[in-house]
Amino acid sequence: MNSLVEEYKNHLKALLEGLKRELQGVRTNRPHAGLVEDIKVDYYGQTLPVKQLGSVGVVPPREIHINVWDANAVASVAKALEGASLGLSVQGEGNVVRAYLPELSAERRREFMKYAGQIAEQTRIKVRRERDEWNKKIQKLSDDGELSEDQKFKHKEEVQKATEETGKEIEKMVNVKIAEISS
Repeated sequence: MNSLVEEYKNHLKALLEGLKRELQGVRTNRPHAGLVEDIKVDYYGQTLPVKQLGSVGVVPPREIHINVWDANAVASVAKALEGASLGLSVQGEGNVVRAYLPELSAERRREFMKYAGQIAEQTRIKVRRERDEWNKKIQKLSDDGELSEDQKFKHKEEVQKATEETGKEIEKMVNVKIAEISS
């Protein structure tokens, strides 16, 4: 039955990976590829992320450089980046789309920090829901006689411990992101 707790931990890891991806999309004062690579682009009737239409790179101090593989997609990529509400100024030339990050104002930084906190709270809620579901599964197994009382309490304790560790990891991730935004 240890596989039950391991399965729960795998679910928590997936939630943390999702949080990590979402936090990468939150803008900081420094450009990075994760800021734009998952923005959806309408390309010949399909919706594709930028990373499937070209290679994304960073040119310090404030430029993101996208080398689009199909010249016909340059206008679509530029339009998608402009509409992404990241405050980017975008220009396309040849097969290249350049996106410039303006300096963040203090108000905009606060908005992004608040948004990062909201994403983290949504993940915490998902973790708590997951914990409740797994505790119900453990209780059902105990009620069906597949787990003894001692095993039930041990599993519930391990689930709670994994939940607390995940909460600490969420807090660490959001604090790192907030530090990036404020610098």
